[in-house]
Amino acid sequence: MDLVFAPQGEAWSGVSRQLARLRRSVLAGGLAVVVTVGTVGLWRLVGREAALGLALAGAGVLAWGWWLVGRGWRAWRYAERAEDLLISHGVLFRKLVVVPYGRMQYVDVTAGPLERRFGIATVQLHTASPATDARIPGLSPEEAARLRDRLASLGEARAAGL
Repeated sequence: MDLVFAPQGEAWSGVSRQLARLRRSVLAGGLAVVVTVGTVGLWRLVGREAALGLALAGAGVLAWGWWLVGRGWRAWRYAERAEDLLISHGVLFRKLVVVPYGRMQYVDVTAGPLERRFGIATVQLHTASPATDARIPGLSPEEAARLRDRLASLGEARAAGL
């Protein structure tokens, strides 16, 4: 773990590689539509050179986005500790969220159509603060359900002790 501000010695868990595959598929599909439509339009309006330039620019954006998605996927980590949950993410601007179990109100597990297709889910933690960005995308459905049940039981136990 290369986070300077993250607690050392924690057992960090990563997210599924399927998250990177999903995001890369969305990137490639979106770029394919935009570049195809743009290339055909430029070819008819301006000429072959402009269309070729757009196609090469699209390939460059795809290569850069492919690399960036991989970096972003590797940055997602979480660690379960005795009193709280740590969530770390971000490539350029790194973020570490610490959610005490006693502050959790409820835990959601969601999976949209694309997430279900790729066999992943997102765990979303809700606290009293609406500014809390405590979510963990790209978990297998089994791990998401396990984490939801564990966090819910720990949250109930800590809240009862307040």
